[in-house]
Order: sequence, then structure tokens, then C-alpha cells
Amino acid sequence: MMIVGSNPDLEADFDAARAKFASLVGGLPSRVSALFDVDADGVAAAGVFERVLERAGHPIQTVLPDRERNAWTPENRRRLVDTQPEFTFILDLGSRGEKVLDGIPACFIDHHRPEGTPEGDTLISGYEWEPIPNTSWMVFELGSAVAHVEDLDWIAVIGTLSDLGERAPWPLIEICKKKYTAKWLKEATALVNAARRASDFRPEVALQALREHSNPKEFCESGSSSAQALRAAREEVKAAMNEGKKAAPKFAGEVALIQVNSPCQIHPLIAQIWRGRLPKFHVIAANTGYMPNRVNFSARSAKDKSVLDFLKSLDAGEGEGYFGHGHDQASGGSLPPERWERLKRAMGF
Repeated sequence: MMIVGSNPDLEADFDAARAKFASLVGGLPSRVSALFDVDADGVAAAGVFERVLERAGHPIQTVLPDRERNAWTPENRRRLVDTQPEFTFILDLGSRGEKVLDGIPACFIDHHRPEGTPEGDTLISGYEWEPIPNTSWMVFELGSAVAHVEDLDWIAVIGTLSDLGERAPWPLIEICKKKYTAKWLKEATALVNAARRASDFRPEVALQALREHSNPKEFCESGSSSAQALRAAREEVKAAMNEGKKAAPKFAGEVALIQVNSPCQIHPLIAQIWRGRLPKFHVIAANTGYMPNRVNFSARSAKDKSVLDFLKSLDAGEGEGYFGHGHDQASGGSLPPERWERLKRAMGF
């Protein structure tokens, strides 16, 4: 089942990627682990990918990162090491020239701006394709080369709706709307996202719910413990957003800064809201309450401005934390307070 679209260049990109992926899967060792991002795109990619590999005869050990959502931190490397892999997949978490695990080959499947590939590793990147597909879209199409994926269509569409919206140029979205209705697809997308946005941060609950249900309506109406937990998480995030929306931006040069203090991951949503209102600015929403002794922030910009390039031009000094990875219009970071203050000064505050 290959449903890419009407763009012949994108068809060709996916054809080459499918062949590359199928060849890779054919040579996998017995112990394979995969690390996924925990937004709706990453969790949906996990929901598709683990079943694709199982059906292809190569079951994987699924690993989800902590709140830092960074494959290269000591904690997330430890989570991978604990699974004793002989090969790893890294999905929707970016790519860079540094090995994730020394001595263990890896394949990166990603759509963020690449920052290098370690020697001996593989990168399947959609960043230079037109249009750029999100990771769950990529995984669905790649997976079709090695296993049947038809029943996983709604899961891949959830990730795509979250990352690219309803107007994403993937025909499967309209097919799934007719098959399952837009209402249930949107509701399922919101529930999956709530797991990582809530204060207790349990993305594994969202993945478990995807495993337990066969369509979005069943998923949303289920009385299972996983579905109930997602509904509770969504209510908590909704209340936190109502508070976060009260924060007003401050301005310096081409930056609009909104500061909130919430245990919920509402800063990406706040940044997205203000990007629509302030298209001429780099919009940065910073959250001082999401992680202890950290300031987590999301950065957004309009299509004619690269917030990624802007962040990379700033100096926050050396130290813990990171920032300036991701997409041209969507980036962010996680910094200790002292480095965040230095970054603010570099932005003009």
C-alpha cells in the first residue's frame, strides 16, 4: 500500500528510500532497538514501526526518551544500552555526526534538518524532499516495502495531522477521513499528544493505547485504563493552557518572548498560537516550570524566516542543555537558568 501523492519527485524519493529500508531490514541482527520521539508524530511512528518490523520477522524493543527528548543525553543513551541492542533505529529525534551508542550501528529516520551522520550509520532523511514528510508518514511508506500496513493507516495519519495539519499533501489523510471520519482522527490526535504534555509525562500510555485499539473511534470511546488516562491528561493540559494563554509577549528586535510557568508542556502550543498572531517575529515561548532547574522553550517562525538559523546564530555559552535543532520554522531548547539568561541577552532582552 503506497499512497504518496501526485508529486513524481516525491514518489521517486520514497521509492529510493523504500529500497534502502528493505535492504537494511533484510540484514538486521537478532537484537534491534528503536528510540522514538514522544510527540504524536513520534509515538505514531512507534505504533506503526514496531508492528512493521514484527511482521517483517524482526521484532524490536521500543524505547521512549525522557522529557529532554534527546537521543544523545546520558539518560537516554542508558535507556538504549539497557536493551542490549546489536542495531538501533533513531526516529524523529534528529541526526548529527556523533554516535548515539559507540560500537552499535544505527539508522536514523527523520525529517528535521540533518546535522551529520556518524561513520558507518545510515540516514533516511525527508528534509530535502518536496513536500517534507513527517516521520510517521515516512515510516508508513517505508514499512510498505517489507510488510502489510493497511490497518495501520489511521495511526500514521494521527502523527501527520499533529505535525503537518489537515492540509498535508498526503492522500491517505482524505482516505482515512472518509474511512474513520475527521472527528475521531482529530480526537485521537489530541489524546495521543496529551500523554507527553501532561505533568506526569507518560508517553508510553499513548503508545499502549495505540497498540490496544484498532481504529480511532474505538480508541477515543474506550474504557481501557490507557484511554482513560489520556482523557484525564487532556483535561489537565486544557486547564494549563487556559492559564498559559493569559501571558503576554515582550519584544526585543525581531523576537517576541512569552514566559509561562507550568508543569505541563504547553510552551509549544503557546508558541504556535502567537506565531499566527505575530508572523513578522521569531516567537519564543519559555516555560520555567516544566523541568527542575531548566528552562524549556519552543521557537516558531513564519515560512519566510528561519528560527533555526536565528537560534544557531546566538551564543549562550558552554554548559549543560541544548538548543537550535529541528525545523527551519520550529525549534527550541532546554537550558539551565544561567544559560537561558545568557541566551535572552543575546536575543536583546
